[in-house]
Amino acid sequence: MTAANPLRAPSDVAFALTDAPDPVAWDALVAASTAPHPHFARHVIDAHRAAGLLSAALRYVTVRQGDRLVALLPYAPTRDLCGLGSRILRPFLSPYVTATASLIADGPDRTAHARALVAGLEAASGGRAWRWPLLPTGEGAVPDMLAEMRRRGWAIGTVAAFDRPVMDRRADQAAFLADHPNRARFKDLRRRARRLAETGAVAHVSAADGPDLARLVAAFLDLERVGWKGKAGTAMACRPESAALARALFTATPGPVGVRADALTLDGRPIAVSLALVTGGTATLLKTAYDEGLRSHAPGLLLEAEIVRACHETGFAERLDSATLDGSALESLYRDRTPIAEVIAVPPGRQVISLERRVRLARFERDARAAAKRALRRR
Repeated sequence: MTAANPLRAPSDVAFALTDAPDPVAWDALVAASTAPHPHFARHVIDAHRAAGLLSAALRYVTVRQGDRLVALLPYAPTRDLCGLGSRILRPFLSPYVTATASLIADGPDRTAHARALVAGLEAASGGRAWRWPLLPTGEGAVPDMLAEMRRRGWAIGTVAAFDRPVMDRRADQAAFLADHPNRARFKDLRRRARRLAETGAVAHVSAADGPDLARLVAAFLDLERVGWKGKAGTAMACRPESAALARALFTATPGPVGVRADALTLDGRPIAVSLALVTGGTATLLKTAYDEGLRSHAPGLLLEAEIVRACHETGFAERLDSATLDGSALESLYRDRTPIAEVIAVPPGRQVISLERRVRLARFERDARAAAKRALRRR
């Protein structure tokens, strides 16, 4: 079922509200996107569907230029405090989604693609607000989208914002370390690595497919389950659905999204595991777990430092995205930053609830959730 736009942007660009797009066109858009991320790729959506974690209400705003898919946003209605319990719209989100920028093809018509996408967002909303978490406001076509919203008369308010650590690959590891603002962190990590090596043979291993990848995914699930997340009931292995998602998400499949697992081992036993999705030259480091009995050695950070080294030595990615929230330990390790915000965007028209009130309600909810999370960690 498709709702076609009667207006045509330049170069015959038009939006539609659709079910899931054709897989080949979808993969081609991910590969052609400006600043692509994996979260709205077919691989991630299909993994959530296979695990039974995909909402039946999920729909897509798509934009085509001729026969080519040039923009996409998966979304669903949800009841939300910022709407006083009424429905708003939100991009596809799960606990394992860390960025929500629309996929928009790069090229000379990018602005036209963003313009058509915003027209589609407005049509999809039916006058309802959008609540947009984890939006990389300075990346790719996001500035184009926000500028077009403002041009059309949308009201946009920021609930919260922070700078996420990322690492853009330098010429080599020495260039990365030169003039690093936190050289004391690396000195401390070298000291911890020496102490850890006194207890056994330490090694860094990685895998991108096959049985080795499956073994590292299983090791991650075990490490997370026996740690504080397992005790709080939030580890992926605590629920059959999330365990199934981990296995589907971190299994190599054909398409533009690759999978990578890294581990720090002690006498061959994984003591820290990091799982990443690699898209368009960026490795999104989605999940990390470590042996909390070795906390004094900082095995998680030692592994992150090894991933940085491997990135410079092998070039498996041009950027490492920490995929973290505010206050991450990786702020002292990664040199670069990208701004992330949660915004509420309201299309033009009569609004029963003011933008200011929506933002206040969203901030109240956000603060309450953060307090609950801190309480879980103290249990």
